[in-house]
Amino acid sequence: MTGQAILSIIAGLPIGLQLGATGTGGAILAVPALVYVAGIQPKEAAAMSLVIVAASAWLGVWEYGRLGSVRPKATAAFSGTGIGGSWLGAYGHQMVRGDVLLILFGLLLLLARYVMARHAVRHRAAEPESGCAIHFPRTCWLKLAGLGLVVGMLNGFFGVGGGFMIVPALALFAGFAQRQAVGTSLSIIALISLGGIARHLEVGALDGALTALVILGSAAGMLLGTRLGQRVSPKTMSRVAASVTISLAAWLILFNTAKLLGVRL
Repeated sequence: MTGQAILSIIAGLPIGLQLGATGTGGAILAVPALVYVAGIQPKEAAAMSLVIVAASAWLGVWEYGRLGSVRPKATAAFSGTGIGGSWLGAYGHQMVRGDVLLILFGLLLLLARYVMARHAVRHRAAEPESGCAIHFPRTCWLKLAGLGLVVGMLNGFFGVGGGFMIVPALALFAGFAQRQAVGTSLSIIALISLGGIARHLEVGALDGALTALVILGSAAGMLLGTRLGQRVSPKTMSRVAASVTISLAAWLILFNTAKLLGVRL
């Protein structure tokens, strides 16, 4: 096994670790891990990340679907425009240089952390469903279709699932309870990622063998994270995840801005 193959497995570990321990946010670690641990170029890393995101999401859809927590109409409304948005995002991704992409990714990490923190404060887990979760008139189709286009473009451009935006959107704007929001979010991510993957495959920006190794590492991290999540309080895990995300974002922005300006750190 080559050195890069081993590093690809190692790069997958933190992705699965955070997903298993906190249930969210693993995908936003994928691109930095692939770039700085496995030594993969940013453009290929985003394509690989989308495949990892899609694979993980389909597993989640199967589990939540068995529990009746996936809402087909919301999935159709969101992903109908999201697939096209993901393709467009992946197209735009090919036109941006690597260091600029990583600066923007750092800003995205800060946005993700802010949105997740706000959603945690307004958690709806114990609230009954309302609005679009019960009745789905034309206004719900239009509302979720618009959100789907925005999330799809982020999905394709950065190689992230977008669950940090989808779950709060379904909970706060569509009246979904937490479990239904998570289950439906996974079904949306699984579908809209296909648009971005298709575009990346068109330009050949995907190494199937390395992607499989990253998924293997992510699966191992998932098992470890699940056990860790049972031993450590959710509040502590949330604080650790927040610290890691903010630190990583700051480093990505500062390091790549310096690189863009020709300054050596």
